[in-house]
Amino acid sequence: MFDMMKMMGKIKEAQSRVKEVQDKLEELRIEGEAGAGMVKAMVNGKRKVISIDIDQSLVKPEDKEMIQDLTVAAVNNACEKAEARAKEELKKATEGMLPNIPGLDLSNLGGMF
Repeated sequence: MFDMMKMMGKIKEAQSRVKEVQDKLEELRIEGEAGAGMVKAMVNGKRKVISIDIDQSLVKPEDKEMIQDLTVAAVNNACEKAEARAKEELKKATEGMLPNIPGLDLSNLGGMF
């Protein structure tokens, strides 16, 4: 038989774990790169850019447009990796806690960060 109190307890526990994961995401560091590593971007698990590193060989006025394009590509690459990692961490934190309820999809919780 379905035990509502037990279910509510598991939901509270899941909420607590989600909060823990959200706090940990601030500390994660994920690097993306473009141009064979000539431009690198570091973001945290909440997709906030921490740093941009541009190889010295790229710093020429005539390369400005390329530098900008590579920087955008590197930042986007790091953000994509951070989003995947956040979903992975959330899945690990809540695995086995909640029963398989049709229609209950927690995979979008990664978008909360």
